[in-house]
Amino acid sequence: MPDLYKGAALIVISEMALVLTGMVIRHLVSMGVSTEMLVLARNLLGLSLLVPWLLRSGLGVLRTQHIGLHFARASIGMCAMYCLFISWGYLPLAQAALIKQTAPFFIPLVALFWLKERITPMTIAAIGVGFVGVWLILDPTGEIPWIALLALFGAALGGTAKVVVRKMRATESSVLIVFYFALFTTFISAVPAAFAWQTPDLLMLAWMLLMAGLATLAQLLLSKGYGYAAAGQLGPFTYASVAFAALMGFVVWDESLSVQALAGILLVTLAGILVMLGDRWLRKLVS
Repeated sequence: MPDLYKGAALIVISEMALVLTGMVIRHLVSMGVSTEMLVLARNLLGLSLLVPWLLRSGLGVLRTQHIGLHFARASIGMCAMYCLFISWGYLPLAQAALIKQTAPFFIPLVALFWLKERITPMTIAAIGVGFVGVWLILDPTGEIPWIALLALFGAALGGTAKVVVRKMRATESSVLIVFYFALFTTFISAVPAAFAWQTPDLLMLAWMLLMAGLATLAQLLLSKGYGYAAAGQLGPFTYASVAFAALMGFVVWDESLSVQALAGILLVTLAGILVMLGDRWLRKLVS
């Protein structure tokens, strides 16, 4: 099987695992579990999976010249995680999945202002189309729910965190980046969790472990998938989560989408794919 197909398959499975994570989060929210507890459980499991690597490699592998950037990435990423978990718990499943996928729109903008990376007019146009799609999904004729705006803010933070990772990749290994993220987010998320502590019973603990396991699996599959082909080739497959979320939302919770929302999803998906494919593809499309 060609590497592109292997990577695409892993990306699609990863996105399905992420949607299943969202479904478990919604179930746990309905059980009364707080977001603080869910975020701590997610980060704690991620850290525990990296402990064997640390024990095997020794403390010397933790040397870094960018501890501040690691902490910044963890802080930004954890805030994005809070926004994502809240959106999974309260928004329609397809809407939550779609707004998460707006993160690529923010990456070129953050890179422009922070890293001074060039952004072309065609990329700006694609991002503009994407935000028109978001505007349609949020239904501007009615009252826009604050959770949807929070989800959009979380997507912006997620894009910012990816730019921080891009800045560190020249000197930091991917495993080290993941470890410091898990370490810092676990300790940071323990503080709000302590104030909202709920001692879980066995059933609740099982669901929380399932949620954390699915989220970790999604992250690992995503990282593995991107090892087979370029991000521009595989990135569009991440939008499989939107279709899967729409299907599961309809089957499990009888959620339906308006024609306007479907049009918005189409615009966001198209714009996201164009942004990830890059300017060369945009030029071919309009030539």
